[in-house]
Amino acid sequence: MNKVPDLFLERMKNMLESEFPEFEQSYQSTAQQGLRVNTLKLPVERFLSQTSFSLEAIPWCPTGFYYADQDRPGKHPYHAAGLYYIQEPSAMSVVEVLQPNPGEKVLDLCAAPGGKSTQIAAYLQGEGLLIANEIYGNRVKALSENIERCGVKNALVTNETPSRLAERFPAFFDRILVDAPCSGEGMFRKLAEACTDWSTQKVQECAAIQAEILDDAAKMLKPGGSLVYSTCTFSPDENELSMDNFLERHNEFELLEIEKEHGMSSGHPQWGNNREDLQNTVRLWPHHLKGEGHFIAKLKKKDGETTTTPQRKGTSDSIAKESLHLWRAFQQEYLHSSFPNTGYIQFGEQLYLLPPNSPDLNRLRVVRPGLHLGALKKGRFEPGHALALALQPDEMGQSLSFSGDSEQILRYLKGESLMSESEQKGWTVICVDGYPLGWGKVANGQIKNHYPKGLRWF
Repeated sequence: MNKVPDLFLERMKNMLESEFPEFEQSYQSTAQQGLRVNTLKLPVERFLSQTSFSLEAIPWCPTGFYYADQDRPGKHPYHAAGLYYIQEPSAMSVVEVLQPNPGEKVLDLCAAPGGKSTQIAAYLQGEGLLIANEIYGNRVKALSENIERCGVKNALVTNETPSRLAERFPAFFDRILVDAPCSGEGMFRKLAEACTDWSTQKVQECAAIQAEILDDAAKMLKPGGSLVYSTCTFSPDENELSMDNFLERHNEFELLEIEKEHGMSSGHPQWGNNREDLQNTVRLWPHHLKGEGHFIAKLKKKDGETTTTPQRKGTSDSIAKESLHLWRAFQQEYLHSSFPNTGYIQFGEQLYLLPPNSPDLNRLRVVRPGLHLGALKKGRFEPGHALALALQPDEMGQSLSFSGDSEQILRYLKGESLMSESEQKGWTVICVDGYPLGWGKVANGQIKNHYPKGLRWF
């Protein structure tokens, strides 16, 4: 059991009153573990028919499941193929409240490490635009890698301040998620560092940062759009009071009621709040359900004026004709279908496919401007790992598939060469049970391994 701060327990005792002993007892149990099926890759039913994991459905997320300690899903080839995302169960509830629709423009403003972004992407099903932003450079790499692993084609990954994005995207998004940086009280059972980093001063600092982030998010939401605010803390200063203060600053917003089920409970306006509508907010308590602590509020922006954000002009003018020729030749030879020409962008030798209706990216810190297709090297095109992971079965040209428990798959993930009895030659998608893992290049009965060195198993 992690050492929980005494001042925190004292405040929780005053807040919870008769429920406090049950809440305190919850720290004697271990944190819950969950995975969420990536429906960009396969339906839930098919995953359940193929997996050997011992799974139990998470009530508030139709694609989420608790897994047993012995399963170790992070060390399974299916994880490398992006068939699921390992995610804390309560965290899965936030995007279920956001409920994005295919075709919408969605912003995940504080997105690392990417659990909620990839969940949003699954809702969008490749239609519309997702901008996943992370202000901290040391965290944005993991966000980009998870977007890639889950096969997301229609996402931009940015490394910007919320204020900078607000300047560029006024009234642009249909839905915005602010999973705000917080004091982390809801993670005390899971993370020892959350306990040691906590202080009453940190609570106040986080509340001030959250207010700034929310004000910037408000500028970027379209009239009629939805904003979901969430934290993984119990502090009223960062939750109900944060919403109370935001609504006082922004009378163009109203709180929407969230359906409460499966152990979720209402926010508590009596804890320093004076607005009855704050009962519409939701708290997830570790002594009420199988998950860690979370707070969720959903707001709607009332009708008003809209603005236009400049879109990128043209589709292929920004890249050399030779680059486009090499990419199209690769498609014709090694893929079964052509990707839609939604626009391309080239950084050095790296070629990306832009999402549909991609905005102008000039003067923004962009980590991933779309789907990384590959690299252009001395008159040839070398496909990228992200391209393999984004392919659907009917898009793959040459492929070789091995079972998830085979020696070949383990050798491939370790970066070793494989033998092939296939007569095919050249770039080949290596699959686990039919799901792409990465590239190999076949010649003379041998598969040269092109699995990225930084991802290889040891």
